[in-house]
Amino acid sequence: MRPENRALDQLRPISIETGVSRYAEGSCLIRFGHTHVLVTASVDENVPRWMKGKGKGWVTAEYGMLPRSTHTRNDREAARGKQGGRTVEIQRLIGRSLRAVIDLEALGERQIVIDCDVMQADGGTRTASITGAWVALSQACAGLVEQGLIAKNPVTAPMAAVSCGIVDGTCRLDLEYVEDAAAQADANFVLTQTGGIIEVQATAEDEPFTSEQMDELTRLARNGIAELCEMQEAALA
Repeated sequence: MRPENRALDQLRPISIETGVSRYAEGSCLIRFGHTHVLVTASVDENVPRWMKGKGKGWVTAEYGMLPRSTHTRNDREAARGKQGGRTVEIQRLIGRSLRAVIDLEALGERQIVIDCDVMQADGGTRTASITGAWVALSQACAGLVEQGLIAKNPVTAPMAAVSCGIVDGTCRLDLEYVEDAAAQADANFVLTQTGGIIEVQATAEDEPFTSEQMDELTRLARNGIAELCEMQEAALA
């Protein structure tokens, strides 16, 4: 049995609360079960120096875990003087994922910075961050259209992310921490609502897994992401 008696193809309870930041151009608090992430989108009317004069914008992301987001307190990375490799890898993943579904020319010469702060972690923090980041980005872009700063919303497709894995020989959707820690294989899928692949990270933790198992993980992810995209659209309505 899975925790909370979930079916193998069932997401954790998901909620997306928008407008949680008074000042950010886009924001949401997204909950994947006990994983909670605060996401904000900030519009900067400048682009990185290396992009100036190219007639298009940029989307980038920062990610971090709050000191008591896990069972024991971790020092802030700022206090340690540098970001860890995991943090850098995840925030690059978030940025890449968002840039795959935005028309940077339509955005104009401005930058949108996404901040993902993990308030509580129970597995799947990167996938929750990406899913919430799309919501915050969409809000910020809609605001630019409303203000007449751009002609059309540059977001080109709904997109979300979810984890899958093989635990006790069974393929499962949306792993929480106890499952992830015991997984023989785990994967993170970033897909569009229609199943287009943006990025897939899949790793065997114990022994190689089969192409048939990979196909099943992909099927679970596609169905889960279709559900998540519906939740995103409902949150923005």
